[in-house]
Amino acid sequence: MLRRLHWLTLRRLPGPFFGWLGILMFLLLMQFLIRWLPEIAGKGIPILVIVELIVYNLAYMVVLAVPMSVLLAALMAFGGLAESKYYTVIKSTGISFREIVWPALLCAIIVGSGLLYFNTVLLPEANYRARQLWSDIRNKRPGFELQPGVFYDGLENYSILVEERPAGSNQLIDVTIYDYTQGREQQAVMKAERGRIQSSASGTRMTLILKDGEMHRPLPPPDYDSGPRYEKLQFDRHVLHFNISDAVFTRSNEENSARSTRTMPLSGLLETSDSLRANLSTDYERLYGKVESELFSQSSPDSAALPDSVSEPEAPPPDRPLLQTMAGLDSLSQQSVATIAAQNARSVQSRIENAKRDVKWKDQRLRSYQVEIHKKFSIAVACLIFMLIGAPLGLALRRSGLATIGGVALGIFMFYWVTLVQGEKLSERGLFSPWIGMWIANLLMSGVGLWLLLYVILDLGATPPLRTRLWKWLTSDSS
Repeated sequence: MLRRLHWLTLRRLPGPFFGWLGILMFLLLMQFLIRWLPEIAGKGIPILVIVELIVYNLAYMVVLAVPMSVLLAALMAFGGLAESKYYTVIKSTGISFREIVWPALLCAIIVGSGLLYFNTVLLPEANYRARQLWSDIRNKRPGFELQPGVFYDGLENYSILVEERPAGSNQLIDVTIYDYTQGREQQAVMKAERGRIQSSASGTRMTLILKDGEMHRPLPPPDYDSGPRYEKLQFDRHVLHFNISDAVFTRSNEENSARSTRTMPLSGLLETSDSLRANLSTDYERLYGKVESELFSQSSPDSAALPDSVSEPEAPPPDRPLLQTMAGLDSLSQQSVATIAAQNARSVQSRIENAKRDVKWKDQRLRSYQVEIHKKFSIAVACLIFMLIGAPLGLALRRSGLATIGGVALGIFMFYWVTLVQGEKLSERGLFSPWIGMWIANLLMSGVGLWLLLYVILDLGATPPLRTRLWKWLTSDSS
């Protein structure tokens, strides 16, 4: 009997899970394409490179879609059991909720373990490759394509206008070129009746051959007394060479760029975090030592910095105030000593502030690494927590419809994700400890899951509400 029940529960989970996973991945993919496709289109990027970019960006979509799919699958599976009266029959046979739910919890643990491996190994590598590919795409300019009657400004310091370009050929008719290589005020204008485009085999250089034209350009005066000059040249053939290497898509070396917290695997995060923690401890000790040595070891001004007219004052005895020592000097010497002391104090303050900023920067970096480590584990554990919420909540709702289940799951997941994101930001700012910021959402969701478990196990839905029982107790006690 129990085996059949376990099989009944497990059979209801995979379908909704993979179905919702596919739907959510499709929606996230559409959102990605709507946002970034205009930046990709029009640059002549090979279709395989675009597909590769989409595959790499699917990685972070998996992190969002898997926990929510677990929640939706649990709500639909257990909501279907309650809606079809299977759960009522099961309870009447004396089988507890714990005996029904443990196979689903086991499935959630397996999915969470897989997501943990994905977060710590596959996701950082996908983020790293996606970042490299985005950098290569952004560095590529749109391809060289002249359209008749439209100025082309894709070449640096040049603007080209062609009145006619026969289809399927490299011939140009009635060409006008504005040359800004000497600045806007010294621009040169070239006009030609005909032209022809030639490109190198690699596509990184282009040659424009102009025929039967003329060039107009201003010239600087030969001396300060004469005015500006103007030059007009006629040519039968004029050749221009352009570097269009930016318009050719090339892949950069992936090993040359440094990895950030989101592109570093778990082993690298732990190693870097330990190194930063050790360096930070040493820096704190150095900072305390610097403060102690700078503030307490310099009891008198530096004699080398004193002017010749002022002799070095004797160090005051411990029981003699510094003002009494200064009183023995004339006003000029007191002013000189005070000026030098103020300069030394500002120098000491500057050195201490620099050391403090360095320590603060390293502490912030350490927090960002620790936040990323905790985040990878907390999102994986969320799969189990969402199963703990979805199973009893589905039985309590007694609905398996798309509208009800989708609305409830969306509300729960939005609350979880907003809490997680805000915890991440506050932790990186130093307001929370990294583990608190990354686990606060799981702790809140765990509290909700425990309450729902008690609601189902104690069958609170079949008893009067707590406020009704409390009112009856108060009225009976007062009477």
